[in-house]
Amino acid sequence: MPDRAPQPVDRQLPTDEARDLISLVRDIAQREIAPKAAEEEDAGHFPRDLFALLSDSGLLGLPYDAEYGGGDQPYEVYLQVLEELAAARLTVGLGVSVHTLACYAPAAHGTKEQQVEHLPAMLGGGLLGGYCLSEPSSGSDAASLRTKAVRDGDDWVITGTKAWITHGGIADFYTVMARTGEEGPRGITAFLVPGDAAGLSAAAPEKKMGLKGSPTAQIHLDGVRVPDARRIGDEGQGFAIALSALDSGRLGIAACAIGLAQAALDEAVAYATERRQFGRPIADFQGLRFMLADMATQIEAGRALYLAAARLRDAGRPFAKQAAMAKLHCTDAAMRVTTDAVQILGGYGYTADFPAERYMREAKVLQIVEGTNQIQRMVIARHLAGPETR
Repeated sequence: MPDRAPQPVDRQLPTDEARDLISLVRDIAQREIAPKAAEEEDAGHFPRDLFALLSDSGLLGLPYDAEYGGGDQPYEVYLQVLEELAAARLTVGLGVSVHTLACYAPAAHGTKEQQVEHLPAMLGGGLLGGYCLSEPSSGSDAASLRTKAVRDGDDWVITGTKAWITHGGIADFYTVMARTGEEGPRGITAFLVPGDAAGLSAAAPEKKMGLKGSPTAQIHLDGVRVPDARRIGDEGQGFAIALSALDSGRLGIAACAIGLAQAALDEAVAYATERRQFGRPIADFQGLRFMLADMATQIEAGRALYLAAARLRDAGRPFAKQAAMAKLHCTDAAMRVTTDAVQILGGYGYTADFPAERYMREAKVLQIVEGTNQIQRMVIARHLAGPETR
């Protein structure tokens, strides 16, 4: 393994506080995350103790209000923190992104009483969240979900199955979308469900080709009773809340993808400058130099795209189209960059002795989660040409 430390990304950050925050994240990544990443991923180990450290360090609530334990950071800064975490280990970066997604509903649409009661523990109290929208028969067509919530006095009784849930079975709370009314998007309501609620259980984790340290499982809700005080937003508002959350969540996925791609590029550069063939480093050969140049360009373009979308969000301007573009470009770029990294390492790239093969396996899922890249193209096209005619 070449002993060539990658140069840190030269970031444009808005404040000294943000620069100090990135320094803290890099220190945690180098000391606590990266050294254990390969071993723990291979063993399928989820680092819950590390998420406790991230919570104690104020990194699980960065884009939310300090009044409730958040970090009051703009998305422009939060996403660059995600990128740094994902470069060290995607399970960690993605886990922080999903937790932030799970906190969105009460933070953006909860009542003052709900925010005071729940957000401090969610943002800085060591809790870990999950986000429950998809179901076995409703993935891209999320508005067709079948999980039902039936009113019973001051409570709701929720029954159904959620699928592809990151942190399924280990989360302390879940943001759950359930049908309370008519078919379609207007009949869906959001609920905040405790992870230890009676009637809630998790199936065995999915056996995945990558991200083995991040548990993904179905969540079964068998008559789970939730007080109306845990309903987030109005009845029938859940799908709008879900889509709004996903606009921000897709930026998180984009940032994680660029972090993963950056790690793959760093690995490829380190190998190419150390590996010698025909009497000189393989980085001297034009074919490989052009590959490295293309990889770096795709990464820089993706970083600029997700940051431009984040700045729109921070300014309170519409950003859904740009979020879809960022998710599409950054995750496709991560797939290309990690595949090229394996190619540059040659036979070694195909072995588990080097991380390139793990990066390639992990990149694939980023093109699928939180809206497949085919869905992103549909979203972008609707902004350009209007909805499809039927």
